[in-house]
Amino acid sequence: MTVPTGRQIEITDGGARAVVTEIGAGLRVFEVDGVPYLESYPEDEAPVMGSGAVLVPWPNRVAGARWELDGQPQHLEVTEPDRGNAIHGLVRTVPWQVTRRTGSLVTLEVDIGTQPGWPVPLHTTTSYALDGGTLTVTHMVHNVGDRPVPFGVGMHPYPRAGRSATDDCELLLAADTVLPLDPDRMVPSGPPRPVAGTELDFRSGRPLRGAALDTPFGDCEPGEDGLVHHLLTGPEGGVELWADPDFRWVQAFTPDNFPGRGRVVAVEPMTCPPDALNSGIDLIVLPPGERWSGRWGLRPVG
Repeated sequence: MTVPTGRQIEITDGGARAVVTEIGAGLRVFEVDGVPYLESYPEDEAPVMGSGAVLVPWPNRVAGARWELDGQPQHLEVTEPDRGNAIHGLVRTVPWQVTRRTGSLVTLEVDIGTQPGWPVPLHTTTSYALDGGTLTVTHMVHNVGDRPVPFGVGMHPYPRAGRSATDDCELLLAADTVLPLDPDRMVPSGPPRPVAGTELDFRSGRPLRGAALDTPFGDCEPGEDGLVHHLLTGPEGGVELWADPDFRWVQAFTPDNFPGRGRVVAVEPMTCPPDALNSGIDLIVLPPGERWSGRWGLRPVG
């Protein structure tokens, strides 16, 4: 049987289990003691709505699939034809190579070669590690080119509060601002705005019932432990998404038609907002030969 996402790589630790895909190095399964904490899809099907995708060298969208590097126009492939944008980076549909594997850890790597719209080569790795009930995801990007390059990193998980229905859940986002979007093109239409006093203030948690989100939130503030904490809780448990401070942005998305589940919520950690290759907001600029790494993770709560 040909599997659209290639080989399925399982890691375990005690009662925790995760499954990672060879194509795209995506996260397909995360469960603890048989309870799912991530929306999933069958292994013989393609990922649904970006489910579990690694987003490198940019998350979300590049408006018009165009940007500039050192004053030179760059034209990316239009991968969101209805809106004319380039979406979710360059590594979602390519095979990655497993470079390290133990029972509870797997590391995959891929080269991002020079290509139309991306003139500086990068090498990137993604590692998944289980420790008890915690899943840690570590991204590394290495500039193997001969000039500085800006980039961003993100991921597209759909956390799940155990067996709770999404509309029975509450979402907390540690974000002080929201970025307004053009509803037709889904690219920024103005500068970030404070969430305080608005219906988009999720800092103390808000019910998801009735919420319609496809929204980038910014200025994600670390807690006392130096990590950013987002939380999805419901009557059947909860799940925390934590991240290093470099993940200053998070996209929340509430589609109603996720196969097998209907209404779900994506909580996507990002180092920069949509269209950052044009705005420059929170881009990471990597000199030749240098590396960057950052972590985020999931763990059950309650």
